[in-house]
Amino acid sequence: MRDAPYQRPAVLDAILADAAHAGFSMSCEDRTGSLLATLAASKPDGRFVELGTGVGAGAAWLASGMTAGACLVTVEADADVQAIARRHLGSDPRIEFVHADADAWLTQERGLFDFAYVDCRPGKYLRLPDLLALLKPGALYVVDDMLPQDTWPEDHQPRVDGFLERLPDVPNWRATPMIWASGLVVAARI
Repeated sequence: MRDAPYQRPAVLDAILADAAHAGFSMSCEDRTGSLLATLAASKPDGRFVELGTGVGAGAAWLASGMTAGACLVTVEADADVQAIARRHLGSDPRIEFVHADADAWLTQERGLFDFAYVDCRPGKYLRLPDLLALLKPGALYVVDDMLPQDTWPEDHQPRVDGFLERLPDVPNWRATPMIWASGLVVAARI
């Protein structure tokens, strides 16, 4: 058995080519993306949030698994990076792009979500309780990059270690850490 995706979003190669041209190297990998698409398919007409749009690779994967009645709010602080995602995914009416710092967005956002994919510090290492308060019972929460990455700053490993150590104590969720792909945590809100 191979753990490569069976299907990839049609737009993904163009997104990754633009990312390489822009020097952006932090897109989610294909195995993570495939899992995102599969999990998104389990939430028909769901409301999704992504913290850390980047160039839109994760959003492309999520959208490929979402139904026609679903919506994705994707938040990114870097307008230049998010512009790549907007260029490739902006015509999808299910996707709402928000140019904002995720930390500030978490202080303002209201409404509940069925699924959260977090690919930045807020909602993972910072303000986790605020994000969890936005998730419905049964909502899924996915984070990646729990295994060492070339893009990590030198002081990042203690953040990851602290997050993983706190997992069992977070109330109202069931989490599974996985040493797979870039290192994932998949959790469900109870």
